[in-house]
Amino acid sequence: MLYALSLAGFGLVLVSTFAIDHFDLFGLRQVVRHQLGKPTATSTFRIPLLYRSVRHPLYLGFLIAFWVAPTMSVGHLLFAAVTTAYVLVAIRFEEHDLISTFGERYRSYRARVPMIVPWKVLSRR
Repeated sequence: MLYALSLAGFGLVLVSTFAIDHFDLFGLRQVVRHQLGKPTATSTFRIPLLYRSVRHPLYLGFLIAFWVAPTMSVGHLLFAAVTTAYVLVAIRFEEHDLISTFGERYRSYRARVPMIVPWKVLSRR
């Protein structure tokens, strides 16, 4: 059961990456545009399916995969704890940038959709 849940976390990571543009996610589009001397492309705010339930499904998938470990050694526990702290700090920086880029549209989205745990989706059931 734990293996299945951990793999489901990694599956969520994979599905989340396909919900957004891989080239933008890994910074490749920005590098190519810079090398070609083209201006930075403007971003459009969109909400793919997974992002309607939780603002950061990619991070949620990693947290599930790292915490639901069939064998939790001290080293793995430390790794999961440090990774969780890193993710929580990263979300703050990322959301600051998203607010700077999209303004009120992102603030409204942030008010409607939970950050990590899809409480609203779970409470409807």
